[in-house]
Amino acid sequence: MWGLLLVQSFLNAIASWTLLAWGQQYVDSGLAGVLNSTSPLFVFFITFVLGSKENASWLKLVGATSGLVGVVLIIGVDVLAGLGTAVLAQLAILAGAVLYAFAAIFGRNFSGQAPVVTATCTVLWGVIFMVPLALFLDKPWTLNPSTVSLAAATAMTVLSTVCAFLIYFRLLKTLGAMGTASQAYLRAGISVVLGIVLLGETLTLVVGLGVALAILGVVAINLPRRS
Repeated sequence: MWGLLLVQSFLNAIASWTLLAWGQQYVDSGLAGVLNSTSPLFVFFITFVLGSKENASWLKLVGATSGLVGVVLIIGVDVLAGLGTAVLAQLAILAGAVLYAFAAIFGRNFSGQAPVVTATCTVLWGVIFMVPLALFLDKPWTLNPSTVSLAAATAMTVLSTVCAFLIYFRLLKTLGAMGTASQAYLRAGISVVLGIVLLGETLTLVVGLGVALAILGVVAINLPRRS
């Protein structure tokens, strides 16, 4: 079981987050967001090739495509103009999305475990590998982070990692791999809503259409199969 959890941690955190963090140094955040949101499509094609019936339906493919188009509209079609530059970094972000897809598929191996157990062990493996690397590469004792930076890191630890992993492994048991991966589309829509509520941003017609397509994509992906 510990070996399986190590594989899950490699797919879900160690390798995927490292690739994303490195790639985002050279790719605009908007384009990185679009590339990172392709994981539901990869889940569809991977499971289709593997012969799984869980995601092999045209409705799920339409849902995955619709959600990705929605993300592009939300972030802005102009972000696609950056495709083809910093190719290696873009491929690294795409590789991270592929690993997310494999993580969602592989994570079904832990359906018999409590989500808190799988989440805790996944993060523990990440700590074992990443803390020594951080000490060697980043030399944190030479850094002087601000209070705001430390607060942001703490918030990301508690909300974006601990709580997110608990929900993630719970959803793998109830929604399956592709349903769980579809949350990639909702992230963009939620960011728009938070921008309107907290920052006073306005909702344009194109962004509104993008949010609608993203939501419709998630609904289509998660519609139960007829027996």
